[in-house]
Amino acid sequence: MGKLTVAVTGSSGFIGRALTNKIESARWDVIRLDLTQGINLSDRNQLKNVPRFDTLVHLAARSFVPASYENPHDFYSNNYLTTLNALELCRENNAKMIYISSYVYGHPQYLPIDENHPVQAFNPYADSKLMCEKLCRSYHDFFEIETIIIRPFNAYGPNQGENFLIPSILGQLKKGEIVLNDPKPKRDFIYLDDLVEFIVKAISFSDSSFEIFNVGSGKNYSVQEIVELILQNWDKPVRVQYRHVIRENEILETLADISKARDMIGWLPDTSFESGINKVMESLK
Repeated sequence: MGKLTVAVTGSSGFIGRALTNKIESARWDVIRLDLTQGINLSDRNQLKNVPRFDTLVHLAARSFVPASYENPHDFYSNNYLTTLNALELCRENNAKMIYISSYVYGHPQYLPIDENHPVQAFNPYADSKLMCEKLCRSYHDFFEIETIIIRPFNAYGPNQGENFLIPSILGQLKKGEIVLNDPKPKRDFIYLDDLVEFIVKAISFSDSSFEIFNVGSGKNYSVQEIVELILQNWDKPVRVQYRHVIRENEILETLADISKARDMIGWLPDTSFESGINKVMESLK
């Protein structure tokens, strides 16, 4: 494959920073479409002078679930408009769209969860992602935009925001006391570098004009197991307390079936959860 130009929205975010570094190491050109670059993706007028590109990876989104309840109009309008404008850029450039969705399966009807599992809008954030997935499908069907939708499970890695579980645990760890709500929920975690590697492979994938892929590890860990694993790598005393508070609409277990990503893209995660946790903890030092 020749030299590509890849546009990345949300390029300054947790995934975006790692992805743009990886794209540059592949010697492809990268166009950063981000508020830090003075570009508001929800304002179409600001996108008139975007240079031509071959593929757009759409990462930009509001993703903090509590905010989706507190200010739904802002949340829905931002996520929908940025996706619509990203798709318009793809249409104008005859470019490929890679849309980073989220976990949209709600309470699992079976495990592991494959891409054919029914989807369920179990909070406004997941609902906005499903709306945008539908929009991607429409632009593929009506305007022949080559599209890959990626549904990551729980991504983690160095420099992730403290609203997420693992950074929250590590932030409390330094204070000598960890207080969490519920030890039982189990999640499938995917290390940042493995997710980025999948996105890069998806950029090069050309065997189909529309596909949806789960990206996870195929293994899951409970909150309590994560805490215990972290404490194994910590040499100071820590008090752990569980409030045994169950969040409303809590999903007790997720587990990704990643066989489609393996079979069609030739991707499997390289980083074990134990190794990933070690890397995150090393980054703190």
